[in-house]
Amino acid sequence: MKRLMACAAAVAALLAATQAQAAVTVIGGGLAEACSKAALAGKAELRFERTCTEALENEQLSIRDKAGTYVNRGVLKLRRLDWNAATKDFDAAVHMEPRMGEAYVNRGAAAIGDHRYAASLIDLNKAIALGTEEPAKVYYNRALAYEGLDDVKSAYFDYQKALELSPEWVAPKQELARFHVERKE
Repeated sequence: MKRLMACAAAVAALLAATQAQAAVTVIGGGLAEACSKAALAGKAELRFERTCTEALENEQLSIRDKAGTYVNRGVLKLRRLDWNAATKDFDAAVHMEPRMGEAYVNRGAAAIGDHRYAASLIDLNKAIALGTEEPAKVYYNRALAYEGLDDVKSAYFDYQKALELSPEWVAPKQELARFHVERKE
């Protein structure tokens, strides 16, 4: 049996600042696509959030694209650490499109940022069950949640899974470097 020990304790602020977000691709031109591109490009400025809001208020969008635009606007809010406002957007997306895994990933990320680790696990597990375009981000976020709950062993295995799914991603490599694994005799 393996016994895992963290080399350095992860502080809550670090956990909140490092969660991964999953944007939704919206195509077809217009403001919703611009919102999508901003979220996918890592933007956080309020002007991009206003673009998303204008798309939601003024464009004729399919249910999937409208839910995706809520997710994307929520991602922009997450990047500014506005957990409550982001959660409201993810709630709207889940209400419209309950099978959109990205809405759950991000709602889980918002819960992590708000230090509600146990609540985040519900959404992150749902995202895993539904599937997402970037599953490594789900496992990475779930690892952060487990660390927040002092479940180091589960965190280690989820960081490993994130790295397995996305071998070039630096974040899980950095987190795993903090761990020391010993075999129990």
